[in-house]
Amino acid sequence: MTDVNDKPLNGAKALIIDMDGVLWHGSNPLPGVGAFFSLLRERALPFVLATNNASNTPEQYVRKLAGMGVEVRVEEILTSGMATASWLAQNRAPERTRVFAVGEAGLLEPLRDQGFELACSHKEGDGWKADVVVVGKDETLTWDKLATATLNLNAGAEFIGTNADTTLPMELGVSHGNGAILAALIAATGRQPTIIGKPEPILYQQALSRLAVRPEEVVAIGDRLETDILGAVRAGIRSLMVLTGVSGEADLNHVDYRPDWVLEDIRAVTEVLSQA
Repeated sequence: MTDVNDKPLNGAKALIIDMDGVLWHGSNPLPGVGAFFSLLRERALPFVLATNNASNTPEQYVRKLAGMGVEVRVEEILTSGMATASWLAQNRAPERTRVFAVGEAGLLEPLRDQGFELACSHKEGDGWKADVVVVGKDETLTWDKLATATLNLNAGAEFIGTNADTTLPMELGVSHGNGAILAALIAATGRQPTIIGKPEPILYQQALSRLAVRPEEVVAIGDRLETDILGAVRAGIRSLMVLTGVSGEADLNHVDYRPDWVLEDIRAVTEVLSQA
């Protein structure tokens, strides 16, 4: 744990930054996002935008940030969909593995890129049978998708979740996240998924590899205690929690782990960086 007298972000040579609840709520950027990235570029401080949200592709995130006046590169973005496809390819031979995926382009494209064959709906013939069921955030979720996933899981398919976030900050408030989809399948099958995204360390470990730095040289910035901060603790890296997302300061009283620092928002993070 960082010494209580240590200034926020001391010694940071790179950042791993969450997006939902840190940089925006839904499609609305949070105040100070542009100035934050301008300072990162000015200081040549490398970063990876690492999100549990598996619905979008890196290209879609690049366009979303461009619409907020922020330029980032595809290689600076890592989603739980990408991390899941990479992890699965390391543990199974893609050419011999059929996957049924509940998700959008941010999950389907990485799976295809890794060489996995994607199974179809159970209503489209025998091609629905799969070795693995992978579940990510899916705004096109249907009864048929849940049914196909359930049929495969009850037949013994491996069960993987890109992340288990039960909620998601949006413009109008907090809505349901991928964990709610997983909960439906858990209830229907009695099966528990393997989770790839935060708070498991896999996503952070892949980000560290991309940044080519040691864990002690990185700070993770997030808004959610049970994912962003716990994941950083498990990965052995320091963390900073902002109060613009799901978790508040009062929540610190209910967990046995803590972020190294707590700041109000991304504007406060920029202010600290500007003084470093």
